[in-house]
Parts: sequence; structure tokens; C-alpha cells
Amino acid sequence: MSIKPRLSRFDLTMIVISLVIGMGIFGTPSDVAVKAGNTWIFFGAWIFGGLVSLCGALTFAEIGARYPTTGGFYKVFSYCYHPAFAFMINWVLVISNAASVAAVALLGAEYINPILLPASMQNSMGTKLTTILTVLVLYGINFLGIKLSARTQNVLTIFKAGMIVVLCTAIFKSGTVPAHGIAATPHSGNVITAFGLSLVAVFFTYTGYAQTINFGGDIINPKKNIPRSIFIGIGTVITLYLAINYAYYAVLGIGGLQQTHTLAATMAGLIFGTTGSKITSILMFISVVAYVNVNILSSPRVYYAMAEDGILPPIFKRLNPKTQVQEFGMSFFVIAILVILFFVGSFSDMLKYVMFFETIGVSVAAVAIFMLRKKTSELDTTDIYTIKWFPIIVPLIFILSYWFVTINIFISFKENPYAALFCLAAYGLGLGIYYLSVKKQREAV
Repeated sequence: MSIKPRLSRFDLTMIVISLVIGMGIFGTPSDVAVKAGNTWIFFGAWIFGGLVSLCGALTFAEIGARYPTTGGFYKVFSYCYHPAFAFMINWVLVISNAASVAAVALLGAEYINPILLPASMQNSMGTKLTTILTVLVLYGINFLGIKLSARTQNVLTIFKAGMIVVLCTAIFKSGTVPAHGIAATPHSGNVITAFGLSLVAVFFTYTGYAQTINFGGDIINPKKNIPRSIFIGIGTVITLYLAINYAYYAVLGIGGLQQTHTLAATMAGLIFGTTGSKITSILMFISVVAYVNVNILSSPRVYYAMAEDGILPPIFKRLNPKTQVQEFGMSFFVIAILVILFFVGSFSDMLKYVMFFETIGVSVAAVAIFMLRKKTSELDTTDIYTIKWFPIIVPLIFILSYWFVTINIFISFKENPYAALFCLAAYGLGLGIYYLSVKKQREAV
């Protein structure tokens, strides 16, 4: 059974915002401050990251308009490059995405456990139990149908955006005393290196919107609604990110940012006291729930596309005709999250690995726009969305910026040379799995 379009432009806009705003913005500014070492590089990285992300959003908006299909992130690779390359890139991204979800869910549990659990259970085991329960509850909600899941996502996303607005406006509360007494630690190395390493965490915080093209088969009127949703969604995200980073800086200063990972709770504690800190911790957990939910909703669509091409077994594209849910594909992704939970160390440990795979996969997907324009040139005379100004420069800015970050991550692996080998081996393993699958198909025929 094929997927039927049931999601509106508003649904997809909320999905875009939730794919981007996870837990990152409530923690990564601390990592950016450490790498930047001063105010200019810190804000420069966030502004530059926003501009690059806007270029990326415009690029993927045109990709989504030219090639709207379920599992679009995989299908674009297969259509423009080769099915083997498509599988190699996407299978790594799906695994790293599950790892990212697991790590972010752990952070959310760390925020909520001091409020929910007694002191004796506030340990690593208690954190994992809360995380597993959260993932399973969201799994159950997603099982009830894609429309219900999208409505749940809409509520969580509006709540999350509202929380950021409240934190930003709270700095104007009378009596707030900025904690600027902590001296900032200067960056190590030269300015270019500091800027490049700052962008690793910045791009992680901005990333996610490219996965929107996975919903090409779920969206009503995708050729118009996909680009508009991406543009509105990423514009909202950039505005919120710049506002909350200014709020962090205004209250904590660069030195305070460098030494504080629970930024939102710390800032709320300074403004509203202990009660404000606890309330903010609850809101942080809700933010994590929204991020986990949207990934459970999105990632199985890639499995669907792979199964359509015969690379994965047909069971991965099996749909419940009533709910439009990929019951097996979604279950597989949730199991992957739960398995990774037993091995993942921390959010910080996973950041470099996740971003290494992400920057390569997303930038190469963006390169496909040049091939897609040639393959779908007949659409140029229609009313689909295309990049109007600087149609070559805009994608190039995005692609080259991501490659710059990839090089900086690769250089940072010198502290652990086996990390780079692990990343490259993951791609090699994906290629091997693809050709093994093709060989079995031929033997079956």
C-alpha cells in the first residue's frame, strides 16, 4: 500500500522547527563559547551559522519541490548519484540519528530526574530507565497514526518555541543581576581554527531541516508546501536562536557560558530563583520529548524508500492502511535507539561522530541540486519553488561551509586517530551491505 498525503503546510512547518530545535540550543552555546573564547567569535559563529542554514534551507526547499517523494533524502541520492552511494550515506545517517536521539533523550532525563525520582535513584541507571520509558510512550503515540503524531508534535513545538520566547523576554525582568563576574578563557590556536571548531556545535544546533524532504509522500500539495514550510520553519529557528543566545550572554557572559552546560535552568534560576530553575527543567524535558517524537516520525520514511528500491526487505515499507504507520520500520528505529542507550557515553562524546556523518551526508545531498536541475529541467516553466537570487552561489555557500566544518572535525580526530578510521569504516560497511543485498536479490531471481 502506498502512502497517502495527510499533512498540511502547518504540520510540516512544525516538523521543520522540531527537527532543528532539539536539546542543542539549551547546551551547545556553552561548547561554542569554549571554542570561541571571546564575544566576537561566539556571535559571529551563530550569525554565520544562521546565514549558512538559510542557504541550506533554500537549497533543500528547491530539492523538495523538484523531487517530492517519501524518503526523499534517500531517493535524491539514488536518483542523482547511484543506489549504492544512496544506501551507504543513508544507512550511516540513520544510525547516527538514532545515536543522536538516544544521547539527547539521556540529557532530558538528567533534567527531569531530580524532580521525579528520589535521591537514591538519581544515578545513571535511573537516567536510562526514565529515557527508555519516554521513548516507549512516544512509540505508543506514533503507533496510533501519523496524523495524531503530527498533532502531538504541533502542540510540543508551539510549547517549545513559547518557552524560548519566555526565556528571552525574562532578561528584562526588573531586579535581574547579570552574572558577569566569571572571566572568559581565551580560545586556543588561531582565529580561523577557533571559528571552525565553534561551527561544529553551531551547525549541530541548526541541523535537521534537510530531513523534511522525507515527507514528500505525506504532504498535501508538496511542490508548494515543502519549500514554504522549510523557509518559514528555518526563519523562525534562526530568530529564536539569536534571541536566546543574546539572553544567555546578557545574563551569564562568555565566562559563565563556558562553565555552564545547563544554560536554560541556570539562567532561570538567576532570574526566578529555585522554583524557576525547576520549572525550566520540566520545560527542557518537554523540548527533548518533542525532538525524540519527530525523529520517530521521520526516520522510518527512509527505510520505506530503501525497501521500495529492494535494498531492504519489503516488510520495511509495510503500512497500516488505517493509520499510515510503518509499524515494523518504526519499531526497528525505536529498538535501535534503545540498544544505543546501553552503549552511549554522553551527548558531548557523540557530537563529533554525529556531526562528521551529518556534514558529509547533508552537503553531498545539497550537491545533488545541480544534477536535479538538469534532470527535471521541464519543471523550470512551472510554478514550483526555485532559488530566485544567486541560484548557484546559495547552494555553494552551504556546501563549502559544511566541508570547512568537516575538515575541522577530521583534524580534531588527531587526539583519537581510531575515531577517523571508525567513521570511514562505517561507510565501507554500508557499501558492503548494499552489494551483498543486491547479490542475494539476483540469486533469488
